[in-house]
Parts: sequence; C-alpha cells; structure tokens
Amino acid sequence: MPVRGLRGATTAEANTREAILAATRELLETLCRENDLDPADVASVYFTVTADLDAAFPAAAARAIGWTDVALLDAQAPRVHNDVARCIRVLIHWNTDKPPSALQHVYLRGARHLRPDWVRRLTEEER
Repeated sequence: MPVRGLRGATTAEANTREAILAATRELLETLCRENDLDPADVASVYFTVTADLDAAFPAAAARAIGWTDVALLDAQAPRVHNDVARCIRVLIHWNTDKPPSALQHVYLRGARHLRPDWVRRLTEEER
C-alpha cells in the first residue's frame, strides 16, 4: 500500500495550551472526516508551529484524541518574514490506496490562504 502525504494547517486563537490543543484537534478531526482517515492507517505525523506558539505541543492534542500508536513529532517552523501568525501545520504520512488527487488537504482559519488551490469551501458547520 502506498504512503501518501496529507497536509493541513490552521491557526490558534492565542498562545495558550487550550487554544493550541483545540486548534490542532479541530484540524485533525476535519482531516479524518474529509478523508475517511482511520488513525490506525497513519504511519507518522509531523507538526510544525510558528515561533509565537510555545504553550503546548500539537502532538498532545493527537494523543488526547486517541492517536496513541502513531509516531508524532513536533518542531518549530523556520522563521519567515510575514508568515501566518500562530500557525500550526501538519504533514500526515498515511497508508492508503487513494490516489493523490483524491486526498482532501485541509486549511482552516487564518491558514486558508496558504494553499487556496487545496482549500475546499467548508460550510460554517464544518469549520
């Protein structure tokens, strides 16, 4: 079975543990829903956060929603002038037979403009 890279990003409302974990949880749950992704099929997950987020590790949100058997890694994103503030990015290495064109990458909140070509218009209820 091939391994596919599934991408996503979002922003936290504040640099607090609660805001970082809530934003990460929302992002992961949306990625799962949009792709019919089962965490049991995930090989690993790589999170990055901008330098203005240091109150929590995004991986803690993944563990809290049951991703306990998945290899998780957090890192600080490189500092880039005019980057999106309080941004959490994720790269999921997913074992799936779906072709790359069938993957639904998810960009929420202040991160929506990062990859407009990959953004599906979510309804208010889905955000």
